[in-house]
Amino acid sequence: MTCLLALLIKPLHAQENYMSFTPKTLTEHATLWLTQNLQQQTQSVFDIQTSQLDERIGQKHCQEALQFSLSSPITQRQNTVQIRCNSAPSWQLYLAVRIEEMVQTVVITQNVGSGTLITEQMLDIEQRERRLLRGALVVAKAQIIGAKTKRTLTTGQIVTLQDLCLVCKGDVVTITVDNNGLSVSATGIAQQDGSLGDTIDIENRQSKRTVAAQVIAVNQVSIKL
Repeated sequence: MTCLLALLIKPLHAQENYMSFTPKTLTEHATLWLTQNLQQQTQSVFDIQTSQLDERIGQKHCQEALQFSLSSPITQRQNTVQIRCNSAPSWQLYLAVRIEEMVQTVVITQNVGSGTLITEQMLDIEQRERRLLRGALVVAKAQIIGAKTKRTLTTGQIVTLQDLCLVCKGDVVTITVDNNGLSVSATGIAQQDGSLGDTIDIENRQSKRTVAAQVIAVNQVSIKL
C-alpha cells in the first residue's frame, strides 16, 4: 500500500507567493521525509541511499507544501519517492532510493576453532543488513559469554545460536525448578549439548536422577513443575 504523507518544507527562497527549490534541496527534503516516515512506522534502523536529482531540471516552484509518497511498500528495498506539487502549474518528480533495514548483531573478532570458550574480548557489536542474515541472531554479547563454539568461526563472522552450545555435554549446570512461583535450584551434569530454548537431559548431581530441562542461559537450565 502506497503511503502518503505531507511534509511542510521550509523554502530555499521566497519569491512573491511561491517557494523555489533546487534539485539538491529537493533531494535533501525527500531524504528527510523518508527518514522521518520510516522512524514513525517502525522501530528498526535503516540505511537510506538516495540518488541525486538531475541539476538540469533547474529550480522548481510551488505555492503549497510539497507532497511526498513511496511508489512501493516501505519494505521494498529498491524504491522511488514521488515529489509532487499540487498547485498550478502542478509537477512531479521521482527520486530513486535504496532502503536497507539494519540489525544489531554480535560478530566474532578473531578466528576460533570448534570447542572454544567464548570471552567478551572475542566479540563486537555491528549493524548488518537484515536481508543477508540467517539463523537465530545474537544481539547482546552477555547472552553468549561462557558458551562454547560448535564449529570454526572466522574474523568478522556473525554469531548465531546455531554456532554455539550454551550448555555442552559434561558441563556442570545450575538447575532451577519453578513450582507455582516457588523457585529452588540444584546442580547437575549436562548429558547433551543444548542451545537457547532446547530441552536436554540433565543428571542431578545429588540424586543421580536424569531430568529433562530447558536451556535458558549459559550453563543454566530450568524445569517447570
